[in-house]
Amino acid sequence: MYIIVAGCGKIGANLVKSLSNDGHDVVVIDPNEEAFTQLENGTNCLTVTGMPIDEDVLKSAGIEHADALLAVTSDDNVNIMTAQIAKQLYHVPHVVTRVYDPDKEEVIRQMGLCTVCPTMLTVSTISTLLAEPEDH
Repeated sequence: MYIIVAGCGKIGANLVKSLSNDGHDVVVIDPNEEAFTQLENGTNCLTVTGMPIDEDVLKSAGIEHADALLAVTSDDNVNIMTAQIAKQLYHVPHVVTRVYDPDKEEVIRQMGLCTVCPTMLTVSTISTLLAEPEDH
């Protein structure tokens, strides 16, 4: 698959590594060129410096033929806008959006976008761990 990762923070850099190791063609976008130093040596990907909500940046990343776009910047609003552009304007088949704010997550789902909410995943995991016997 040809996958664009918007955001090269800890999650983005680890996604790039994992996807690249799985044999996918990966492009990572970040407005801060220094963010790319988080990528491990030997990580096979293309880097694009710029805002992922900028259509010229998305085009230089190859949005027209992307199979997936993963919006994982640290800014919920940038992730939402990037995902909307990818899904609605470029009809990218697989779009996943990370959002921290659980209230925004429901709105985004109603827009037909796939979301991952670390806040709710953490709450769920902690609740599950508390319900387990104490011998772990």
